[in-house]
Amino acid sequence: MEKEREEDLTRIEGRNAVLEAFRAGRTVDKLFVLDGCRDGAVLTILREAKKQNTIVSFVKKERLNQMSETGQHQGVIAQAAAYAYSSVEDILSAAAEKGEDPFIILLDGIEDPHNLGAIIRTANQAGAHGVIIPKHRSAGLTAVAAKASAGAVNYVPVAKVSNIGAAIEELKTKGLWFVCADMGGTVMYDCNLTGPIGLVIGSEGSGVSRLVREKCDFTAAIPMKGNIDSLNASVACGVLAYEILHQRLYQRK
Repeated sequence: MEKEREEDLTRIEGRNAVLEAFRAGRTVDKLFVLDGCRDGAVLTILREAKKQNTIVSFVKKERLNQMSETGQHQGVIAQAAAYAYSSVEDILSAAAEKGEDPFIILLDGIEDPHNLGAIIRTANQAGAHGVIIPKHRSAGLTAVAAKASAGAVNYVPVAKVSNIGAAIEELKTKGLWFVCADMGGTVMYDCNLTGPIGLVIGSEGSGVSRLVREKCDFTAAIPMKGNIDSLNASVACGVLAYEILHQRLYQRK
């Protein structure tokens, strides 16, 4: 029940409240609208959602009733970000301000907000300049993710993009190269992980998608000595991020 209460902290209910959230420029990750509802107020909200590229789901009344805390959702519930998103340029600027080669973590489908928060926390401690997530199939900056980051969300820019593969291609033009976490890759200790780099971490279940993996320059594997064949996504991110930090500090200068 604790998780549900935390997520509700970013929930906005009712037509006027949702519309004002959009007009105030608040980042809305998802909009839930009563299926079949198309009156003037709802159409106005949908136009605002389109401007912000918000994900819209048309759902049954029963679903909205289950989500609602107030019992007065009026057919509209918004899931707003607890913290503001940054841009990819903000992340690159953060690296430039420190006089460092960019180090960016890109998440291909991390859907657990606890994992997202843990990765943001690792990013801060390992010296990454920011995190990039996709608009779809991804946890957002909810209160749960913020709490799991232990405050790191206040220091690590998180950018949301329409397509991770396209973001990789764009960042390549700015000098970055990309390593993808994959069990079939080269053992990470044998990889040169220095320079301007993007670390790509896949989803909890299926890992990095084929299309995204093909855009990476190479894959890196974490050596495994146990009886199971994988690590939690946030743990795998931590291991690889600290290998990148280790090489930056000590190995390949």
